Amino acid sequence: MYLGLDLGTSELKALLLAGDHRIVGVARAPLTVERPEPLWSEQAPSQWWQALEQVMAELRGAHAEALSAVRAIGLSGQMHGATLLDAAGEVLRPAILWNDGRSGPQCEALARAVPRLGEIAGNLAMPGFTAPKLLWVREHEPEIFNRTARVLLPKDWLRFMLSGEAVSEMSDAAGTLWLDVGARDWSDELLAATGLTRGHMPRLVEGSEVSAQLKPELAARWGVGNGAAAVLIAGGAGDNAASAVGMGLVEPGQGFVSLGTSGVVFVSTDRFLPNPAQAMHAFCHALPGRWHQMSVMLSAASAVSWAAKAFRFADEAALLEAAASVAPTQRARCPLFLPYLSGERSPHNDPNAQGVLFGLTHAHGPAEIAYAVVEGVSFGLRDGFDTLRLPAGMPLREVALVGGGARSVWWGQLLADIFELPLTLYAGSETGGALGAARLAWLADGGAVAEVCTLPPVKQQLVPSLEGADGHKARHVRFRALYMALRDQFR
Repeated sequence: MYLGLDLGTSELKALLLAGDHRIVGVARAPLTVERPEPLWSEQAPSQWWQALEQVMAELRGAHAEALSAVRAIGLSGQMHGATLLDAAGEVLRPAILWNDGRSGPQCEALARAVPRLGEIAGNLAMPGFTAPKLLWVREHEPEIFNRTARVLLPKDWLRFMLSGEAVSEMSDAAGTLWLDVGARDWSDELLAATGLTRGHMPRLVEGSEVSAQLKPELAARWGVGNGAAAVLIAGGAGDNAASAVGMGLVEPGQGFVSLGTSGVVFVSTDRFLPNPAQAMHAFCHALPGRWHQMSVMLSAASAVSWAAKAFRFADEAALLEAAASVAPTQRARCPLFLPYLSGERSPHNDPNAQGVLFGLTHAHGPAEIAYAVVEGVSFGLRDGFDTLRLPAGMPLREVALVGGGARSVWWGQLLADIFELPLTLYAGSETGGALGAARLAWLADGGAVAEVCTLPPVKQQLVPSLEGADGHKARHVRFRALYMALRDQFR
């Protein structure tokens, strides 16, 4: 039995996976984000631990026998968050999250300080990454910076609490701007540019390797393992690489589109293929000798959640139902929506970008606005997809649709139409990161990749429709032109 822990932005999820691929149990605990200033996004790590205690208590109450059979734990988590610890291992301030936009000036300073940044890290300096956050802390909270003895990513802080060991792995570390992504090692040059050294960093392992062991007192308290052998903790993965492992998408050309809080287009590769000029991310995958390309938009399903509240829909499902009610022949008359509620990464790298509803008239009601929001998110994802650069001989193979938004088959079909690409819905896709974490635990316990990283059963394949294709293309051109026309007004 294997336990996967997925520390997201809005919830922490725990999943029990049997050796025959059965998901035995799942538990969830909600998390909240604090936004004390414009562009800020923070969470107290103590909230993560409280959520972990909650899910472990729930699993013990419902699946005590399975929990006692756990041999290894895997970790997945939201990427890029800066969790600062002092020499005693105490948290110094709330963690600055991936969708925090305060460090734009520090990104510019880092790019000037290290002209080779894209070549080394495979990415542009963006406010979401970890390194600019530390430059911000050094400038605005110097006392905190001077007391910082260790910087950990969110899931790696959980590992520290679980084991007492400061360890990270390649896929999550690649999102810090401190990793030499091609070499899979910390870059002394990039660390020095932010006033840090290797001494501030956790040691590195591959995601499928053993990183630490669960503290015996925690194993006893939660009923994890049988006490006869140590419970292993795998390296784990950043949330998107973990989702890929959970879906079995680890071979070159396999990938997914994720409709989570943020929106992601992810493709596995067998080599380091950066394209920083268009804000595409090139990261290490969770398995040795593998990398991936990824585009990220900051507000995907979260934009739908915002619109559902702002326009008084009962919930996100009601908004999607209203959007689906707009006939294809009426879509051209809908407003356009720029989904940049938290700035944007791919392809614009623009922390100042803002959301816009454009072209409203008396003829527009809730359904037309709902359609515009869902369409705008879909266009933003297509913009990110267009930044991917796969070499000749590495065609796209399976492309899955995952994340909470994937529960809407109508939205999935709209995405397939806009992407002009078949998308596959797999069974269990909503468990992505937690399932991937559990699978990495299985690999760390000696499982083989071919045995563990299998594709789930196909629920449905969404094939792009030619009907309406010209209309999507015409509105996408207007969508892109709208951002370009307003870009300077956002600053």
